Amino acid sequence: MLQVLYQVLLLLAFPFALANLLWRGVTDRRWWQGISQRFGFVAPQSAGSVWLHAVSVGEVQAAAAIVKELRNHHPQTPLLMTCGTPTGAERARALFGDTVTVSFLPFDLLWCVRLFLRRARPRMGIVIEKEIWPNLFRVCGDRGIPLVLASAAITRRAIGRYRLLFRLFPRTLADGLTIAAQTGGDAERFKEAGAPPERVHVIGNIKFDLELPANIAELGARLRSQYGLGSRFVLVAGSTYEEEETVLLEAQRQLKARGHDIMMVLAPRHPPRFEPVAARLARDGVMFLRRSESIGFLGASVPTYVEVLLLDRLGELLGFYAAADVAFVGGSLVKDVGGHNLIEPAALSVPSLTGPHFYNASDISLALVEAGAVHIVRNIDQLVLELERLAGDTLERAHRGSIGQQFVARNGGTTRRLMQLIEPIIGPQEPRSTNH
Repeated sequence: MLQVLYQVLLLLAFPFALANLLWRGVTDRRWWQGISQRFGFVAPQSAGSVWLHAVSVGEVQAAAAIVKELRNHHPQTPLLMTCGTPTGAERARALFGDTVTVSFLPFDLLWCVRLFLRRARPRMGIVIEKEIWPNLFRVCGDRGIPLVLASAAITRRAIGRYRLLFRLFPRTLADGLTIAAQTGGDAERFKEAGAPPERVHVIGNIKFDLELPANIAELGARLRSQYGLGSRFVLVAGSTYEEEETVLLEAQRQLKARGHDIMMVLAPRHPPRFEPVAARLARDGVMFLRRSESIGFLGASVPTYVEVLLLDRLGELLGFYAAADVAFVGGSLVKDVGGHNLIEPAALSVPSLTGPHFYNASDISLALVEAGAVHIVRNIDQLVLELERLAGDTLERAHRGSIGQQFVARNGGTTRRLMQLIEPIIGPQEPRSTNH
């Protein structure tokens, strides 16, 4: 009965989901690209492909280490990656080129899911972090396609939803779902939701295996030089939302009034917001440059009256974190987002600030806070106080940055542990072809 109810509710919700997709395309045409793929019409794959799902940019970035291992050990196996957002798909294509087929995940309607699997022909699926699609998982179970939830996380508020899922589709669990949880807390919450204990493993967070470009330090130094930021205090605010930008700009104004020469690199979370943020900065009289318009900037330095560099290009945040004195990681001063990736600046030895709402990865975020690499700011007064402290204390910045980098290094190895779970499922390693 519950399964029938789910299908009915899904059919009722589908017109609204499709309308939302089409509406998003009005302001961002990329949502209209590949729309047939959302009905299951992905590019046909050879039998025995491996399908990975990474919903957006952060998950795609995390999947890079898995893709590298699969390419090394199974070079003949076709790889298909599905994403949920255009930014995720763009990042995947930029990272993997033609070595991975990139597509959009289909709607969770039975006929879309069946068509998708018929064309994708996967021998297994790997889903990064916390994406759950009941019909897709159900049909994978019916067809004997093993699924691995990689670096899986579950918040306490989500336990009820997962419990309902496991009641709706018990065969999904019985027929090959493996949960590779980020932390012991996540593992216990999955078990509390109804996952069989023998199918739950703790492997860590795949984001700790972030592969930094070999020249990342040089890139950060080059960006500081390009924009003449050598002596300025540089705050990089990544993945921000409108409410947070209001707080950040006011904090910057107060610090400048106190005599601090602070330059902010502002990276809004969603590309469609680049234009509205630029318009807001202009309207408020903030002196700013757009990264897209200043790539070839050849001046000896950016005039000190320029207060903000608007990062309006994808895939560059990591480089600017490397150029930062301190980072603020967004989605954490707004209640309904849950925070974004604190690991990237930590891996780069950059001290970070976050708001109190980081429940998307609460265990890891709290561990970074307790270690001393990340500091929580709950309002503008605390943000100003902490930024002023760090602006005047280079030793404290270096100390916190070192703690963060060591924390990330200690927690690496997740990809290796994940591959130990995957290898028995995917089969023996393939020999590399050789040319004679």
